[in-house]
Amino acid sequence: MESSHRRDETFQILDYVVFAGIFVISSGIGVFFAIKERKKTTSREFLVGGRQMSSGPVALSLTASFMSAITVLGAPSDVYRFGASFVIFSIAYTLMVMLTAELFVPVFYRSGITSAYEYLELRFCKAVRVVATLIYIVQTIVYTGVVVYAPALALNQVTRFNLWGSIFATGVVCTFYCTLGGLKAVVWSDAFQMVVMVVGFLTVLVQGTKETGGLGVVWDRALNGSRLNVFNFDLDPLKRHTFWTISVGGMFTWLGIYGVNQSTIQRCISCKSERHAKKALYLNLLGLLVICGCAASSGIIMYAFYYNCDPWTAGYVRAPDQLMPFFVMEILGKLPGLPGLFVACAFSGTLSSVAASINALATVTYEDFVKNCFRNISDRAGTWMSKGLCVVFGAACTAMAVSASYMGGIVQAALSIHGMCGGPMLGIFSLGILFPWTNSKGAAGGLLLGVVLSFWTALGAFVYPAPSHKTLPLPLSTAGCAPTNVTTFHSRPVPTPSLPRSTLANSWYSMSYLYYSAVGYITTVILGLLITLFTGPTPVEDVKPWLIRPVCNIFCFWSEKYKRICWCGLEHDKEKLVRQIAHTGYNDCQ
Repeated sequence: MESSHRRDETFQILDYVVFAGIFVISSGIGVFFAIKERKKTTSREFLVGGRQMSSGPVALSLTASFMSAITVLGAPSDVYRFGASFVIFSIAYTLMVMLTAELFVPVFYRSGITSAYEYLELRFCKAVRVVATLIYIVQTIVYTGVVVYAPALALNQVTRFNLWGSIFATGVVCTFYCTLGGLKAVVWSDAFQMVVMVVGFLTVLVQGTKETGGLGVVWDRALNGSRLNVFNFDLDPLKRHTFWTISVGGMFTWLGIYGVNQSTIQRCISCKSERHAKKALYLNLLGLLVICGCAASSGIIMYAFYYNCDPWTAGYVRAPDQLMPFFVMEILGKLPGLPGLFVACAFSGTLSSVAASINALATVTYEDFVKNCFRNISDRAGTWMSKGLCVVFGAACTAMAVSASYMGGIVQAALSIHGMCGGPMLGIFSLGILFPWTNSKGAAGGLLLGVVLSFWTALGAFVYPAPSHKTLPLPLSTAGCAPTNVTTFHSRPVPTPSLPRSTLANSWYSMSYLYYSAVGYITTVILGLLITLFTGPTPVEDVKPWLIRPVCNIFCFWSEKYKRICWCGLEHDKEKLVRQIAHTGYNDCQ
């Protein structure tokens, strides 16, 4: 089947109506909760839903918050170009959720905290908390700006959907319902947007398969094009995607994003109980697997559709991220409303990610800075202050999205920020939760050095991109492209002469991007422990048992004696711990 690249299809009135619907409904949810909860004016109610959320909507919110439009547009393109090894992320997701649910969430939930970084002050000192919070704020604003701008640009250049209109609409609507309804509005809006994302994906899967010629054709073409070669067990850490880089490196990357990220922790501690929080995480795993499967399947179907005529190589699109919207306009363009449904799917990912970021930024700023400066602030004043912070960060994220339009190639580097910051963040929380003897100097030093090494690695990779034999792109064909009157942008870029490559560029800088988090994590933990060793460990009596997770219990389950040896003098006996908590309280360090 030859692709004619019909480009006469554009957005129609019904498409705009469908797209506008998600903004109207999301705003309506904010208004609903603003009216419903108008008598509950405490900051606790606004920021963490009164800790009365159930597991179902929280699970949908968790999935929607981290499956952004970059996933909706970028993941199918990745499968199209590199093959279905993307599905191995399901292993990374599974390991990540298990570790988050069993290692991190119990500590955060039992500590009675609202900001994840509050834990760092309880465990170490205020300076560590402040440094970690500032890193999180900068990282989240930059990343959120890119999450808004990148997909809006891709959709604009293919569908001619107004770029600046979509950016400002996203910022305004997210700020509106975050400010009015607080966390409850964010969670229920995310749940709605998650449904829209799945429906949009399913529409593309069904119509794409039909237009390609059926499942048999899709399977045969994907098999012949090597797109179904999923498992590559090469241990080379320089290869972009192998079983090990995705399962191990992906686990560290997503643990940094999920396990110790304020957006995740805030939703988990908003649940009615620790059991509900864990249940939400495991239900969220099902959502992650569904989105992963839909994205990978969309990429396979898109490859089968363009089997003999790659739009990127032929010059019909400027960048790989535009392949998915181009494909959607080609298969759905004559069905009014359906292109709008897919754009709604992409922007549902954007709305949920931006809303989660705004709410989390407002929470950490209020808890980590405002409450420390105004210790006697009333609940009513605290609620209004929290709402004001939502407006400020909504404006900041929107401004960052506008700034991203002037960043050029730096956008690519900004997309790795979660990996560069997530690993060291994961490392400092691991030092606190897993190693009771770690002191504040070790935590602060390990964090800063971990961030420096992660940024050095990522920026080196940006200047010296890995050679193609390490990234392993699969062949694409234009043999079947029919002559058309379509305006082409350019053929696929011809590699330009690169800077002379040193040994460092061909080894360290060529590392798979999925290992950035692992590098930051290992650096933070090892250097943190070494600094602790040289400066003197924290006395056991200064560490509260509920701030530590005794994972040694798993490995020494057969011996009470060895378990107690591994406790390093801390008392983790359940009955004694309950009595101690009842006597001292969780927050006696504050």
